[in-house]
Amino acid sequence: MLDRVTIPPHLVVMGVSGSGKTTVATRLAQLLDRPFAEADDMHPPANVAKMAAGTPLTDADREPWLRTVRDWLSSQAEQGRSAVVTCSALRRAYRDVLRAAAGGVRFVHLDGDPELIATRMKQRKGHFMPASLLRSQLDTLEPLQPGEDGVRVPIEGTPGDIVADALRRLGLEGDHGATPYGHA
Repeated sequence: MLDRVTIPPHLVVMGVSGSGKTTVATRLAQLLDRPFAEADDMHPPANVAKMAAGTPLTDADREPWLRTVRDWLSSQAEQGRSAVVTCSALRRAYRDVLRAAAGGVRFVHLDGDPELIATRMKQRKGHFMPASLLRSQLDTLEPLQPGEDGVRVPIEGTPGDIVADALRRLGLEGDHGATPYGHA
């Protein structure tokens, strides 16, 4: 069994599509010297095709995907590492699946104005998630609730500002590199 005192919790950077999860998570992983994964890359092809066609995923579609993300986090913990992963994690029930990962989980909810997010989605290229699904994601979103280990981080500002704010809210500012929050 893993000792949660010696292995800090994983970070799940969550929020709707277009909120900046990948940008923030990759920088957090680099600063904290942790492995990084993009949960979008773990979707089965059927889910990607469904979203690319503009059809929202159902809970049944998400269930195996969430288990895959959880299992990746657990595999990192089993190797003695804390990791950073992006995952929309829109509902508490979805976060409950992720929270079951070995090593523990903290959430970083990137939150902001829907107009700003829609603008960002329209500007990005090569992503399978169309801007037309943003409303569905916003309707599904359940913000972090009492008892959930995580922080809400506003997405206004530069990526550097957002990352610095996330580190501050997590209590990890200044904990870069070889610290209890990195991996050996």
